[in-house]
Amino acid sequence: MANTNEKLFTEFPAVSTEKWEEVITADLKGADYERKLVWRTGEGFNLRPYYRAENLEGIEFLGTEAGQFPFVRGTRAHNEWRVHQTIKVTNVAEANAEAHKLLNSGVDSLGFCTCSCEPFTAEMLDQLLEGIVLSAVELSFGSDVAELVVAKLEKEGINDARISFNIDPVVKGLAKKGEICASCGEKLIALVNRCAAWKHVRPIAINARIFGNAGSTIVEELAFALSAGQEYMARLTDAGVSADVAGRSIRFIFSVSSNYFMEIAKFRAGRMLWAQIVKAYGPEKNCACKMMVHAETSRWNQSVYDPYVNMLRGTTEAMSAAIAGVNSLEVVPFNAAYAEPDEFAKRIARNVELLLKHESHFDQVVDPAGGSYYIENLTKSIAEEAWKLFLSLEEEGGYAAAYAAGTIKSKVEASAALKEKNIATRRQIILGANQFPNFTEVADAEITMESVERDIKEGNILNAYRGAMSFEKMRLEVDRSGKEPKAFMLTCGSLGMARARAQFSCNFFGCAGIRVIDNTFFKSLEEGVAAALESKAEIVVVCASDDDYAEVAPKIKELLGGKAILVVAGAPACTPELEAQGITNFINVKSNVLETLKFYLKEMGI
Repeated sequence: MANTNEKLFTEFPAVSTEKWEEVITADLKGADYERKLVWRTGEGFNLRPYYRAENLEGIEFLGTEAGQFPFVRGTRAHNEWRVHQTIKVTNVAEANAEAHKLLNSGVDSLGFCTCSCEPFTAEMLDQLLEGIVLSAVELSFGSDVAELVVAKLEKEGINDARISFNIDPVVKGLAKKGEICASCGEKLIALVNRCAAWKHVRPIAINARIFGNAGSTIVEELAFALSAGQEYMARLTDAGVSADVAGRSIRFIFSVSSNYFMEIAKFRAGRMLWAQIVKAYGPEKNCACKMMVHAETSRWNQSVYDPYVNMLRGTTEAMSAAIAGVNSLEVVPFNAAYAEPDEFAKRIARNVELLLKHESHFDQVVDPAGGSYYIENLTKSIAEEAWKLFLSLEEEGGYAAAYAAGTIKSKVEASAALKEKNIATRRQIILGANQFPNFTEVADAEITMESVERDIKEGNILNAYRGAMSFEKMRLEVDRSGKEPKAFMLTCGSLGMARARAQFSCNFFGCAGIRVIDNTFFKSLEEGVAAALESKAEIVVVCASDDDYAEVAPKIKELLGGKAILVVAGAPACTPELEAQGITNFINVKSNVLETLKFYLKEMGI
């Protein structure tokens, strides 16, 4: 029988890091190693091109198992997360019927949004929950029905319910209203004390997804969430609530972006840091230090054009959350950005999680990222940066004080502005919006200007938006203009470069909803210009090699005779000479795509 402890590949000699570096340096042929291979993340730290076992040295949290403090690898010895879907309650009987349908479709965590049913009564609550076994399902409610739900648990003597209330005057209250409700503090403390006997009832939900959906970085989302959690712990314990009760009264709600590995590391780092924060309050049991996490796939990433791509985004985001070991997860329906999700959209959303569970078996593996040189270093880097930011907020007096001072909003807005710039210049890609658009797509009737315009509120309010909105607004204006602007690809010169630049230009102008007319190749400039004029295209893009432009661009300009806007695809060395001849429009990989397209639309009267 083979020795199971025998190491594989022992017959191959070990290769040292120095040898790897020598080969890399040789392959770079003098190029700057740091600029070419080291990635400066938006989170404030660098990532190397590869990691080895030696890079794990000095990482203090290694060596623990899932369920062991500080819970880096998970708060449980299993990875059975709950599949969550939210029901908007407008009719109680219909909502109850939908709840039963979802529970029979694989959902085991329900959220009820009852804000449209005011005033909500105890009788309505009984009808809403009729036939639902509270001990078998996880439920969440808004603050408006918390008292009714607690009264029902007391009246019926239910001891094993798993219920969360989305009460969050610190994060949500400040972000949406700019202030903390004066009476909320006392009411919340009273509710926490009232729920202390139930180990699985959590009155407080820290809505950290607000930060991610407003454009924050991953480090900022985590640090702000931890700071808000610390604020709740301090306020509760100062009011006489024990650290054990305070710790298990809090639930975190995070967004999950498409930054796949970074999101996995975020949740691992978050559990570790939160465990250390709660531990400082001296709870009797370490279970109070466990971070309960509900994750929701990002709304910031969603696009209203080519919306089925949102299914792909939601899938990778759900994978990150599942691998990271969240407690519950909701996949946002693919059309939530512009419509009330229908049954098809809801079914696809929950089936993403069911596929991950029942076909990919993600729930059968605990912390599969554990031990990865890359993920462990990511976890360490995120934890360090988030802790630095957390401490800086503490120096300002804590979360509420820092928010009142404008610190949190200014940081989120700065991060959002950088993302917008990166999207406008295609340093950050949103598929279907700023890169590889569906050329033939015209905005669906459901897509309104309200869907694609940022709702900017005055004051110290965090404004949610989506990264694609600027491009979508521009494209929607084209679709609703009643015009059909066209861009003609005049391919000439070197065939290989002509085709490459035509493809680039089609993607460029297609992002604004401009109809592109692509062409394989024209044997003569006269043939190409004649076809362009016949097409009645407002824009003619000359696509050739850099060496060809000095000759072909001026001739095409002359043949066009000012009947269309001439654009050169590329940044040729002869640009100054072309500009001297009146050719001033160029597009290339360094262009600000958004601003350039807005310029051409304005030139065409749109």
